[in-house]
Amino acid sequence: MTGDLQFSWELSGSGWATYRLADGTSERVDTVSYCTDALSDLLRGVADLYGAADSQRVSFDLEPAEVRWRLRRRGEDVEITIYRFPDMSTSWDAPDDVGARCWHSAQPRSALGHAIVEAAEAVLRTHGEAGYREKWVQHSFPSAALEDLRRLHLQNDECRHESCQVSADS
Repeated sequence: MTGDLQFSWELSGSGWATYRLADGTSERVDTVSYCTDALSDLLRGVADLYGAADSQRVSFDLEPAEVRWRLRRRGEDVEITIYRFPDMSTSWDAPDDVGARCWHSAQPRSALGHAIVEAAEAVLRTHGEAGYREKWVQHSFPSAALEDLRRLHLQNDECRHESCQVSADS
């Protein structure tokens, strides 16, 4: 596996999660709300980059702000650009460049897929499905979305990382 991308997702309270995204040069940390099915949306957005989609957007509600990830596939790499909008109720359909660009990195798709899978699996190991639902409140753990991204990552990226191999065998 190449790339220096790090990603974590931690349930930080009832209906709140904090993610940390870092690339060795800079990092982004946001605390997102359960008003959207945030982790599921992220898993599905990254999974779509393994198909015909060259670009995906994933929005997180910070109540009231919005943080929007724009993911653009460029060959084997993905440009990750994060925009912040002051009020999600007015920014949902706004063009990306209306928001403030607050983070950017280009990473191998394999590194992005791996980091997102690994973070989601860590959440599941820590809380289990019932514990996730109890803390996230509005949404169940996105098992199907995680399995889909894991399958695509293993199939297309030939990941040899031990954690992916163990997950694939279980």
